Formats: sequence, structure tokens, C-alpha cells
Amino acid sequence: MIIPMLDLSEQYETIKEEILSKLDQVMSSSQFILGSHVKQVENDIAEMSKTKHGIGVANGSDAIHIALQAAGVGSGDEVITTSFTFFATAGAIVRANAVPVFVDIDPITYNIDPSKIEAAITNKTKAIIPVHLYGQMADMDLIMNIAEKYNLHVIEDAAQAIGSSYKGKQVGEMSSAATYSFFPTKNLGAYGDGGMIVSNNDGIAELARVIRVHGSKPKYHHHVLGYNSRLDEMQAAILSVKLPHLPAWGENRRKHAAYYSDKLNSKLGKYVVVPFEVDGNYHVYHQYTIRVKNRDELQVFLKDQGIATMIYYPIPLHLQPVFKELGYQTGDFPETERMAKEALSLPMFPELKKEQQDYVIQKIVEFYSSK
Repeated sequence: MIIPMLDLSEQYETIKEEILSKLDQVMSSSQFILGSHVKQVENDIAEMSKTKHGIGVANGSDAIHIALQAAGVGSGDEVITTSFTFFATAGAIVRANAVPVFVDIDPITYNIDPSKIEAAITNKTKAIIPVHLYGQMADMDLIMNIAEKYNLHVIEDAAQAIGSSYKGKQVGEMSSAATYSFFPTKNLGAYGDGGMIVSNNDGIAELARVIRVHGSKPKYHHHVLGYNSRLDEMQAAILSVKLPHLPAWGENRRKHAAYYSDKLNSKLGKYVVVPFEVDGNYHVYHQYTIRVKNRDELQVFLKDQGIATMIYYPIPLHLQPVFKELGYQTGDFPETERMAKEALSLPMFPELKKEQQDYVIQKIVEFYSSK
């Protein structure tokens, strides 16, 4: 049996006619840049996030960068974030001419550990970026309390967490702004790149809209340095078709995750640590990630059995060569470094079949039975 990490083809067949119809609307209108579909999906995603503003941009990386710039983060400022995340989080900080300051993760949720944040704050700190890793929101109450105490912005990196919630609060509802990615593999994925900023802060939202069009307002009048970073009208049309399906797709992911966890706990509790969902959180399982010993050996074994897996992220950001000048060393963040050696993500997508999951579980059991 061949099992991919993600299979988008089956999902496409279920919405193919809607997609093609929407794309035909765009082509017929010949309105390709910041047209009606962009405006509609901005409004719909902002409403879902319980925010006043949605600003569509070219990709999730730009969303973080523009949100930081719109929040006033600039040269010499420090931004606290996690080292256990995709490069774009810290890359956006540097592109804003600021300095990433890393802290360790919570060993249970793998999100930024709020108890480590305060010690990292200096008089140069301007913002905190919590990353809602794998689809579960970080501890926003504690993070917002710290931010309010020190008058800091909070920009949520929710690239993996659209549709998730924290104690009844949505992504972006509590913070200065939140950012989404619509990369095709995401829970709400376009058929190319795309991203969005959502915010309840009028000033940040207005400036973000200006920045995404070369810093121009009105046209040909430039008071800030901006970029060409607009959500494409065709991608917005695709997202408008997919968005109503997101809740059902999220529920399917949660059912698959519960099945994985139940079976792996009962059969391999000694060897495998399954994801932990915090009480009050709504985890959308962008990835289903386990912690295991002999991780690399297990991955090779599963590949030989036709099972695709992924390692997110094998080298933490504080140990990446590009950030060498920041001065971090191996051992600085032990939980992050341990997770980088033990994390393995299993196949996860809404259309995943029970027999596929059973095969994955069977093969993991087979691997550890020889240990």
C-alpha cells in the first residue's frame, strides 16, 4: 500500500465543478488584481476570525513581514519567537530589519513556552510572535498578559492553524494581528501561493493595505516603503470555494487524529508520544506529529513500506547557519533540540481512509516489536 503525506487530488474531484465555475467568472470579468473575489474572501476570513479586517497578500511569509512592519517593528527592534518553526517566521523578522530572539518550547504542546518569554524581554523588544504549531494555538492568555505588561505587539503566526481556537477565542481575535498561509498543503490551501493578515487594529490593517501595494496611497504617492504583495484574484476565487468546506475538513482531521492516538496509545504507549490537545483548545491537526525514539530509523522503515512521513523541523532555527551571528549554541534550548530529534509527522488529510491509518499503525507496531 502506498500512502502519501497529503493527497489533494481526491479533494479536488469533490469541488472541481465549483472551482472551474469560479475561475471562469474571474476570466470573464477580466478583473485579475484585487478584484471582488479577493474582497469577499478577505471579509469571510476576517469574519471567521472575529476580526474587523482581512488583508490578502502574496504568501504567508509576506503576511508576517508586512504585519510586523505595519505594527512599527523596524531597525534594531527585537522580536521574541520560537526556534521550533518554519524558517519564514524568523526570516520575516530579519526582513523587517529586526532581530529574532528565540526561546524554548513547551514540551507538551511544542508551542512557545510562555514561562520563558519574560526573561528574554529587553528595552529593545517590540513584539512577540507565537507560532500555533501543527494546528494548536499557543497559550494566548499568558502571552497577552506579558504583552500588555510590557506594551508589546503580538503577531500570531497561524500558518498551520486556520480554523483553530483557544478557549472560545479565534486566531487574531486577541492579538495585534494574525497571519495565515494558503500554501497548497495548508488546511485551507490555494492552488499556488497566498496569504492573509487579520486584525482588529485599524491602524495596522490600514498600513498593511498600503504596504502590499508598494506603499502607495493614493496611487503614485508613496509615504512608506512597500512591496508588491497582493493575494491573486484566481487564488482568492479558489479559496472562496474551499472556505465553506473548512469546518468539515477540520472535523475529519480531528477524527483521524483521535483514531491515530487511540490505537497508538493502546499498542505503543511505551514507544510513542501522541499529540496533546490542551483542554479548551480546538486543534485542527495540520500535522499529526508523534515523538519517538529511533526516529530516523523508523522513517526509513516506513518509507520502505510505502508510507510517507515528514520531519518538521530537523534543525531548529537557533542552530541554522544563517543565524550564526546571533550567538546561539547547541544546548541553549533543550526541549526544542530534543523535539527536533524525535518528531515525526504521519499522513494526515481529510480524505485519509481508515484502512490507510490501520496500515500505518500496523507498520509502526511492526517496527517497535523488534526493539
